[in-house]
Amino acid sequence: MSNTELNCLSLSCPQPVIQCKNLIEQEAPSVFTVLVDNDAAKDNVVRFLSSKGYSAKSDQIEGGWRILATASNVEACEVLTDDELASVDSSICVFISSATIGRGDDELGAKLMKNFLATLPELGKSLWRIVMVNGAVTLATKDSHVLEELKALEAAGVDLLVCGTCLEHFSMLDKKAVGETTNMLDIVTSMQVAAKVIRP
Repeated sequence: MSNTELNCLSLSCPQPVIQCKNLIEQEAPSVFTVLVDNDAAKDNVVRFLSSKGYSAKSDQIEGGWRILATASNVEACEVLTDDELASVDSSICVFISSATIGRGDDELGAKLMKNFLATLPELGKSLWRIVMVNGAVTLATKDSHVLEELKALEAAGVDLLVCGTCLEHFSMLDKKAVGETTNMLDIVTSMQVAAKVIRP
C-alpha cells in the first residue's frame, strides 16, 4: 500500500484538485490520501477522484478531512466514445456570474434570468453544461426563484456546476439544492473543451 499523502490543508480552490491531478499523471498510485480543511475542497477532490476511476472515502479529522483514494478502474474514465466526442464537438457551456441579467434594475434582472434559464432547453442536445460562479451560486440554493428551472435542466441531462469557493464565501455550502460543487480547474476545462461559451 502506498504511503503517499497530499497535504492540501490551507490550499484554496483549485489547488487540492490540481495536486491530485499531478500525482495521478506522474505516478498513478493505486492508493493515496489527501488532507483538506474545508467542505468545498473535500467535495471537489472526491468528485475529481471519482472521475479518474478512484473510489474516495472521506473521514473527518481535526481541522479538516482525510480522503482515502483507491484505484478501482483508472483507465475507465480516460476514453471517450465516438458519440461522446461528437457531443463535446457541438457542446455549449453557459457561464453565469450573477443572479441577475444586466444592470439597472435587479428585479427586472431576476425576471430576465428566470426567462433565460426557462428558454435554454430550446438549444436542444447542444446544451451541455451550466457553470455558476460568484453571485450566480445563489441560483442553485434552496430559496432560489429559479430552482424549478435548474432542476428541470439537470433532469434533462444538463451538467450544473456550482463554484465551491463561491458557496463557501457566501456561507451557502449547506444550502445548495441542485448541481455539483465544482472548482476552478473544472470551470476552466469546461470553457476550453466546449464548442461555444455563452455568457448572459
